[in-house]
Amino acid sequence: MGDEGGDVVTRIEKSIDIKTPPEAVWELLVFDRFSEWDVGTQKHVKSMEYTSAVQTPEDKHRVGATIRITENRGRVYHGEITESLDKQKIVFNSSEMGGVLTFLLEPTESGTKVTYAMDYELPWGLLGKFLNVLFAQRMSEKEVEGSLAQLKSLLET
Repeated sequence: MGDEGGDVVTRIEKSIDIKTPPEAVWELLVFDRFSEWDVGTQKHVKSMEYTSAVQTPEDKHRVGATIRITENRGRVYHGEITESLDKQKIVFNSSEMGGVLTFLLEPTESGTKVTYAMDYELPWGLLGKFLNVLFAQRMSEKEVEGSLAQLKSLLET
């Protein structure tokens, strides 16, 4: 079956080795700490607030935890954790933003291999495909790479 002019999903996946245990990386993979290392959050997001109850640190990683994301331009989106495997994998989904973020943590001899995968959709059929090729994919790849570099820098200091 062909594309029929619908939305196109793009996947960007990058990995980095960080000299720290998975537990330390895991602590930063929560909504209220993204601004410390995630380039996209730093550039585009004014605030991220939990909309689900957070009584313990573990609540920030549990499936069903929700957040309200307010962009610098004032648009508001909602996100949710849709998968969580303690200190191994966490998946954030925002259908309003057309994106899914997945983080995989694999222990290594020297620390942790962190994989950051971003799946996103640009609407607008052929126009969306064109815009993605023209700039969105390259910009997103740079943001993912920059985020991993900042995460590494933050954790290895």
